[in-house]
Amino acid sequence: MKLLRYGPTGREKPALIDASGTLRDLSGHVADIAGDALLPASLKKIAALDAATLPLVEAPVRVGPCVGAVGKIVCVGLNYSDHAAEAGMAVPSEPVLFLKPSSAIIGPDDDVQIPRGALKTDWEVELGVVIGNPAKYVALEQALEHVAGYCIANDVSERAYQLERGGQWDKGKGCDTFAPLGPWLVTKDEVPDPQTLDMWLEVDGQRFQHGNTRTMVFGVAHLVSYISQFMSLQSGDVISTGTPPGVGMGQKPPRYLTAGQSMRVGISGLGVQQQRTVPARGLDM
Repeated sequence: MKLLRYGPTGREKPALIDASGTLRDLSGHVADIAGDALLPASLKKIAALDAATLPLVEAPVRVGPCVGAVGKIVCVGLNYSDHAAEAGMAVPSEPVLFLKPSSAIIGPDDDVQIPRGALKTDWEVELGVVIGNPAKYVALEQALEHVAGYCIANDVSERAYQLERGGQWDKGKGCDTFAPLGPWLVTKDEVPDPQTLDMWLEVDGQRFQHGNTRTMVFGVAHLVSYISQFMSLQSGDVISTGTPPGVGMGQKPPRYLTAGQSMRVGISGLGVQQQRTVPARGLDM
């Protein structure tokens, strides 16, 4: 299934895309694509619905983040060896983990805000893994049983904040709007092997990233199992699994985002995102 959320920010409704590509409202069956709705039994009930009987959603509508009430985004750094090389960093012997706050999450086509004082805002197409069954101390062999599905994530990053301002990476990774998710949550039955997905990213129509999840240093099953040894993963948590080469930092000379640009981000079978970059604004605007 392809599940999504639509409507104004903070008031999104659950929906699915039927076999003909039509948007159908799920509000009569689940409150949101979040929490317990992502458990296997709940997803099975949604899959059993006759989509033709669900209310049509008239276009155009805003598509929100494909998962609601996300507790945490666990990100994996340097998980593609060729990206580590372009960043001038060693391939890690264990996954490098950092967190993005839920306040960074936006819809797949919402504007990305360039932070005030930013110098090196960058792009990163990533495979997002959405947790279904909660996971803690999970064995590698059972890890994928805890996955509800997959989505596109753009791990937007302010490299100057991340690498030149001291401390951990979080301050360069957690700015508002730095985690577009969606457009769809594609359930794992439609992605039998998450290690065979083509992925790409364009800025102003120029393709900078083009890779495949097969070149991950640590695959999805390994990451779910590994992360669950350090923290519990709850239903609706997202793992952002790392990016292939082609980020702005790796260009010669480096190229970074400024207000007024556009990004298009895609992964095979998971849809396409498109964002404009705009100047950051305060909460009162």
